[in-house]
Amino acid sequence: MESNRYIAVGGNRHPAAADWDVASGQLAYGADRNVALWKPLDNDHNGVEHLLAGHTGAVNAVKFFPQPVGHDTILISGSVDKTVRLWRSNQGPGILSYQPTVLESHTSSINCLAVVIGSNIFVSGAADAAIKVWRIHIAEETTRVDLLQTLDLQPRFFPLALALSHLPSSGAIVLAAGGTKSIVQIYIAVEEGGLLDFVNQATLTGHDGWVRSLNFASEKENDKSDLLLASASQDKYIRLWRIREGEILPAAGTSVQDATLGRIGKSLSNKAHRFEAAGLRYSLTFEALLLGHEDWIYTAVWKRSGETLQLLSASADNSLAIWGPDTSSGVWICTTRLGEISAQKGSTSATGSAGGFWIGLWSPDGSSVVSLGRTGSWRVWTYDKDQDHWHPAVGISGHVSSVKGVAWSKDGSYLISTSSDQTTRLYAEWRRDTKRSWHEFARPQIHGYDINCIDSITHTQFVSGADEKLLRVFNEPATVAQMLERLCGIANITGDNMPVAASIPVLGLSNKAVEDADNNGHTIDEDVVDLEAPDAAVTNRRSTFNVDCPPREDQLARQTLWPEVEKLYGHGYEISAVAASRDGALVATACRASSFDHAVIRVYETHGWREIKPPLKAHSLTVTCLRFTADDTRLLSVGRDRQWTVFEREKGNDQKYTSKSSNPKGHTRMILSAAWAPPAVGYKFVTAGRDKYVKLWVPRGENFECKTAVLAQAAVTSVDFLPKVIDGSVYLAIGLENGDLSLHSFSTTDQERHQAHPLDHRFSSSLSITQLSWQPLSETMSSNKISRAKTDDGEALLAIASEDSSLRVVALRIPR
Repeated sequence: MESNRYIAVGGNRHPAAADWDVASGQLAYGADRNVALWKPLDNDHNGVEHLLAGHTGAVNAVKFFPQPVGHDTILISGSVDKTVRLWRSNQGPGILSYQPTVLESHTSSINCLAVVIGSNIFVSGAADAAIKVWRIHIAEETTRVDLLQTLDLQPRFFPLALALSHLPSSGAIVLAAGGTKSIVQIYIAVEEGGLLDFVNQATLTGHDGWVRSLNFASEKENDKSDLLLASASQDKYIRLWRIREGEILPAAGTSVQDATLGRIGKSLSNKAHRFEAAGLRYSLTFEALLLGHEDWIYTAVWKRSGETLQLLSASADNSLAIWGPDTSSGVWICTTRLGEISAQKGSTSATGSAGGFWIGLWSPDGSSVVSLGRTGSWRVWTYDKDQDHWHPAVGISGHVSSVKGVAWSKDGSYLISTSSDQTTRLYAEWRRDTKRSWHEFARPQIHGYDINCIDSITHTQFVSGADEKLLRVFNEPATVAQMLERLCGIANITGDNMPVAASIPVLGLSNKAVEDADNNGHTIDEDVVDLEAPDAAVTNRRSTFNVDCPPREDQLARQTLWPEVEKLYGHGYEISAVAASRDGALVATACRASSFDHAVIRVYETHGWREIKPPLKAHSLTVTCLRFTADDTRLLSVGRDRQWTVFEREKGNDQKYTSKSSNPKGHTRMILSAAWAPPAVGYKFVTAGRDKYVKLWVPRGENFECKTAVLAQAAVTSVDFLPKVIDGSVYLAIGLENGDLSLHSFSTTDQERHQAHPLDHRFSSSLSITQLSWQPLSETMSSNKISRAKTDDGEALLAIASEDSSLRVVALRIPR
């Protein structure tokens, strides 16, 4: 049965773009234009389970609608596409399928959502400076949503944070709204006859920056308890506010009377805001000011454990803070701080800080917390009650921009991808006992340019091309090789003849090799600044990276870089395509071009990294794809000029290729991809283009002729052949510009006979598929004890890269 073995996708950097469901245990987060579903406390560590596709813009806000345990899960999402969408599970909690409930009342990007337990009301805020109040009607098989009210914010600002709650001792609902002004507005509504009318009752001042997060919580576990509101701002502070029923005001908070606060103290006020609701009188007063973060605060979320109330905050200073009242004085203090602290923060360099935490969330039981960093990775900490300590746990990661290229290692033991987020990432299967799960195990390249293409040269070496007009070659370091052998069963065939690790100098783009630090414990003189010196955090002993689980985000960025061994020059524009020969002896490259002079293919030999001149000339526009045959005797190129060309290796010269065959009008529009058929069927290949055709070309004399043309539903952006003949057929994976994926088989005896094999829609992407790659079927794979593509029982692994920032590893069952 077909299945998603692995989905890697980073989270959107928006404070409202994630929520953790109490009933199902799922965490939903915005991932580009999709909504990703993940169970952080899953002991099997299977990562993202599903992507919900439907939005046409980045998802900014996600919220689970409160439902009793055992009922269908309801998920609400808001996007840059100006719509709010509802998703409902049809088969119990956790199994979500798209419901056509789309709310299009807003006229600009949705920024925030809020729900309240015990009510069918939710609110949405957008960049149209409006808040809309909605009511959900949930029937057995249908979901209907009605718009009840639109609040036009005065003074005009864009809402970035909303919070809803019931007022103490009444059924009235309180709405807090904050955003691109330094105020928090309080609205009160009482439901009468099915109608709800929110009225502005108070405006809270004191913050000096935009308000990014709002959250309500009852101080005690009863309906008459005071209500606390936490407001987090870009002014680096959190303010606590108290709503109390009755005429008697609470005692002034200690923060208001603290003379040591200096200038900040002048903005503290115990002014009481009074209002009425449902016949009861209420007061709203300032309670406390929480100081401790050194940068913008993005989220502040309450959590109750019995009578204990705690607040979790996430900040751009790369830390999570847990706040609670002191048991003796009642003063709110920071009890725990997680993340990158003090010297570990580094700078804004690639190996320095993670760029801040954008989201912090409690688990439903309060025993774990998660945070989302700038790089799109989720980090997890779990509380150990016996040790009174928060331990880091296994999180997830993924690209945060279009995934441009993907390639398996030559033996298929691991997968590497590259992206417009300027990183290269390595994925492999974590093997422990009987459990298997895929994870990111290394981040070999963190760059300053968008990386466009990648290919493996050997089992321990790869080459990538970026917008900087040159290519870079990287070798595997010992720390990564040993980790992959220990955790993934991938044999370290190179042995000890490799550098320990790599680091990026403070001023530079080249990963420098790092050897073992002095075993006598000598330290670096901090008074001497060497801008070309490697990161001191990486120059440590091998034993410091003896991890027993997939590396965390801070380890990926600092300790899993690969040293750069060579740069390949020659092209005048951004690199567009790269291919390494199967024996690893040659690398063919191309760049973006608008003329015959620049649309050349440059070939480099990998022994001395010398360019083999003259370059191969055939195209007049950008070459989009390069492919060597399995025996390296032929090189296929396709381009935007609608042409394909086959170059053949000269006899007696393994490095010299000459043009053998070409078709200047192979397609009616630009050709975007190509692939050679398995060697068992001879030198046959397919080309795919924007004209929606996939064409199979077979040898005929000295040339090739088109034997079969398959018409797709959209422009074809990527194709790849399964590298094995099965029951007299070859199988071709086809990726389309609209994100659809399909599988076709061609008879080896009658090439005109082909068959389409439908695939489940859950394997499709929401944007264009940029590259497909089947796991190699090399005989050496068995020596590495990895999970090779199981074509013997009809199953094979396919890697799918997409412009929607996702990378998938899909197990497809090949029809027999």
